[in-house]
Amino acid sequence: MRLLHTMLRVGNLQRSIDFYTQVLGMTLLRTYDNPEYKYTLAFVGYGSNPEHAELELTYNWGVDHYEMGTAYGHIALAVPDAYAACDKIRANGGNVTREAGPVKGGSTVIAFVTDPDGYKVELIQRPE
Repeated sequence: MRLLHTMLRVGNLQRSIDFYTQVLGMTLLRTYDNPEYKYTLAFVGYGSNPEHAELELTYNWGVDHYEMGTAYGHIALAVPDAYAACDKIRANGGNVTREAGPVKGGSTVIAFVTDPDGYKVELIQRPE
């Protein structure tokens, strides 16, 4: 078994595509419209299956927001420099919600950003 993708429901597909591609540097890999069931899928990532897991953005036509609930945690991305990543994300209009710095009780440098729908994305510094 292997991880293929994670799905997030989004309230504005283009806004989410812009965030993941322009702010986090992913590539729009493919889209799929299903008029019969009134939804559109957009797959983004740093590469395609099978080499890379993807993020599936699901837009249910006419639904502009979702309740986040308490079960969702975050998506984690490895970055070579969390401080520089926060600067770049902020410069591209992203929302840094936890500045880069050591994790509590440890030495790993992390940061958090929030996407336009409120999903948390953790940046974990892992030098190349």
